[in-house]
Amino acid sequence: MARSDLIVDLVKAGVSGDQESARVTAEAIAANERAKKHTVVAERIDRVLTTPPRSTGIGSPRPSSLRVRDGSGGIQRRHPERSLSSLFLAKSIRNACHELIEEQGRAEVLRAHSLEPRHRVLLTGPPGNGKTSLAESLAFELALPLFAVRYDAVVTSYLGETAQRLRRLFDYVRTEPCVLFFDEFDAIGKERGDLHETGEIKRVVTTLLLQLDDLPSYCILVAATNHPELLDRATWRRFEIKLELGRPTEDHMTDYFAHRLREFQEKSGYTAKRLRSAVSPKSFSEAEDFFLDLHRRYALAQGNLTFRTLVKDRVKARNDLSEQQSRYITNDRSTDPAPS
Repeated sequence: MARSDLIVDLVKAGVSGDQESARVTAEAIAANERAKKHTVVAERIDRVLTTPPRSTGIGSPRPSSLRVRDGSGGIQRRHPERSLSSLFLAKSIRNACHELIEEQGRAEVLRAHSLEPRHRVLLTGPPGNGKTSLAESLAFELALPLFAVRYDAVVTSYLGETAQRLRRLFDYVRTEPCVLFFDEFDAIGKERGDLHETGEIKRVVTTLLLQLDDLPSYCILVAATNHPELLDRATWRRFEIKLELGRPTEDHMTDYFAHRLREFQEKSGYTAKRLRSAVSPKSFSEAEDFFLDLHRRYALAQGNLTFRTLVKDRVKARNDLSEQQSRYITNDRSTDPAPS
């Protein structure tokens, strides 16, 4: 059965003739039913919401609030597979994530006290340090689908069209509990006072702010950016949880190497600390690339090479490549004309 507070809100909206509130409440009821696996009821509500109203006569107004939801084209649906425990996070970040998960899992307790769980999270930090992985892990722990926004299907060069597509995307998202993930969030949440931007970005950001305010708490929005300084100040304030995923410390990276080495049943000839020092990754993504490469060569060797030999070979190959890239960058800079 639908939550009693939603039923009361729906009755109030119907009695007062507030079609927008009725639509939003009906979407919440559909999402609540879908979360309980009552898909038939949820689909019936969706069909009612997307069916154009019948005209009661010539000149009868047609409510614009009941819009057809075709925003799914701007979303890539993913099924999360990475748990929070598999990530190497700072204690403060892990605690903040556990608090968010608890609030969402015990939302009914909060609502009994007229409170809503937090559901808007901003992730900042340099690339390759786990922002996308953390969004996936939150969806995994909450047992929700991960909706990744496809900017190629949302952003367009036509005047006003991007804002319309953004509204349709949020209309679609509201019909189902999910984790909505905006990667490179500064692409649409940029500072409106930037003199180099056209009026179109101001319309997009204004639309985004309205949609963020209207997003129900059963939809968890996670936005990630490498450039938080570019975000509009009003957009920044909309996020209830702000987490910075900086570059990993040496201890964190050593723990990661120790964890990944345990995936192999043979001796590597390296301690985790020594291997980390030999590889010298600047981010978790670089470290993950090294171990994926090691897994590939290990599988292709089919026992013809020892694991110790493979590790030594991969470390040498990586260092040779890094040295070659460094020489290329140095030579490229040396050919630049001197400043006048």
